[in-house]
Amino acid sequence: MILSRAFYSGSAIDTAPRLIGCRLVRILDGRRLSGIITETEAYQGEEDQACHARVGKTPRTETMYEEAGHAYIYFTYGMHWLLNAVTDAPGIPAAVLIRAIFPLEGADLMAALRPMLAYQPGWLNGPAKLAQALNIDGRLNRADLCSAESALFIEEGISVPPETLRTAARVGINSVPEPWRSVPWRWQADPEFIRRMCT
Repeated sequence: MILSRAFYSGSAIDTAPRLIGCRLVRILDGRRLSGIITETEAYQGEEDQACHARVGKTPRTETMYEEAGHAYIYFTYGMHWLLNAVTDAPGIPAAVLIRAIFPLEGADLMAALRPMLAYQPGWLNGPAKLAQALNIDGRLNRADLCSAESALFIEEGISVPPETLRTAARVGINSVPEPWRSVPWRWQADPEFIRRMCT
């Protein structure tokens, strides 16, 4: 079952750990590719100095200010696309970065789209890696993650007990001031637990 709009209505901090265990689905040329979400990061509001919205509403960030349950996809480092799920109420810029998945459906096509180190441990454990493997780019920005008619959506998946999640600081924000650089707003599922549940 596809996650409802209400699932995303809370803050990014509340939503990020609940997305662990859900199934990210990409429909590509009529074929279904999917994976269990295993790592997320929360970015919450203009006050969060690691969040794109710290500079306010811009053409790049306006998706974050809109209705929850849509994709916020942006280009970074001149080479990578990253996927986020917009959360919270309209007007409050918040989103969850999807950082890693465990492949379920269409792994052969994912491997063809991302041939370097395909099937090796960790081959989909980064936001740019999974975006490449699922052929996610800016054309899917604002995709409705709550619609079966969308080419990109998120479904219910497996139950991941909260006590099995690890928290840590977010990645790649060394220039961000404290306390934002160190807040534990990254959640990771235990790899062995995911492997047991999905294989």
